[in-house]
Order: sequence, then structure tokens, then C-alpha cells
Amino acid sequence: MKTRETEGSCSTGPHRAFRSCAPKAVAVGLLVGFLTGLLGVGGGFLITPALTIFLGLRMKQAVGTSLAIIVVNSAAGFSAHAAGYTIDWATTLAFAIPAIVGSVVAARFARHLQDKHIRISFAVLIFAVAAWVTAGTVTA
Repeated sequence: MKTRETEGSCSTGPHRAFRSCAPKAVAVGLLVGFLTGLLGVGGGFLITPALTIFLGLRMKQAVGTSLAIIVVNSAAGFSAHAAGYTIDWATTLAFAIPAIVGSVVAARFARHLQDKHIRISFAVLIFAVAAWVTAGTVTA
């Protein structure tokens, strides 16, 4: 009997086969990259669901993997644009420092939650953001 953990899963268990997973990971990565470039959104909103739905990662694995991907993508994007821009460091630090504190606190809190609760919370957040963007677009 196939379960979600074994059906089409590339990532869980000690017997994963990276060769069979790599083409799917590349395809999903290209799709996420395209949508990020086209719509200007990405990060956890696209990467985390892609990792869980298409590659079979558990939510906690997907979150950590997503953050690593975001770091690499952000470094590449920053290096590509850094030469032509002046950074407002006061605004950057005023936003980044509280965001770092919030991330550390939330990560410690998340350790005590079950995957199911994290997935539901994430889904609610995505739908709330979608509703907000839709409302803003319709009323504009």
C-alpha cells in the first residue's frame, strides 16, 4: 500500500534515490524561479509548498530546505544588483533586526508543533495573503 511518504516521494527515508528525484527537483525549481521572476514573489510562499507537494518533504524539512534555498537565491540576486543600487541601511537594519528576532522566536516555538499544525497554519496564511492581494487588486 502506497502512502504519501512513499508515493512519488524523493526526500524521505534512508533509501531515497536522488537520481530519480533530481529531474523533478530541477523542473519544480525552474517553475518556482519563473514565477518568482514573473510575479516578484517566491521564497517560502512558493518554495515550501513545492517541496512538500511535489518532492514529498515533511513540513519541517521543507521549511529548513526552503530557507537554505532562499539564502542562496538572495545572495545571487543581491550580488547581481548590488553594484547599481544604494542601500538605505537605516531602513534595512530597522526591518532586518526585528525580523531576525521574530524568526528565532518562531523557530523555537515551531519545534513544539506537529507537522499537521504547521501545514494548516501555513495554508491559512497563504489564503489570507491571497485574499488580501485579490481585494487590493479588485478595489484598485
